[in-house]
Amino acid sequence: MAKIPDDREPMNSRPSQDEREPERDRYSSRRREEEKPRNSYGDHDLVPDATAEIKAMAKEGLDHPSTKPVLTGAAVGAIAAGVLPVVTWPMGLVAGAGFMLYKRLRH
Repeated sequence: MAKIPDDREPMNSRPSQDEREPERDRYSSRRREEEKPRNSYGDHDLVPDATAEIKAMAKEGLDHPSTKPVLTGAAVGAIAAGVLPVVTWPMGLVAGAGFMLYKRLRH
């Protein structure tokens, strides 16, 4: 049987305490004030953005770039709700439109 070299480190070659401290300090020295404050939802502009987008869609109609994707999402949601026994089609319509509006606002 051929002797295969072992690439693993020996069990007794752990780094000393001095060698491990810089790594530990590197992660604990993050500053809290560098992170921008957010509310519990993590998205502070969603409601004003959605309101402005819905108003613009109502004014411009099908000429607005968000109208067609939101209507498509509403149709897909209504069809999916028709297939599911628990969800009614109005709930699916609203859920599909809401999902596509959210996706349009955030992506």
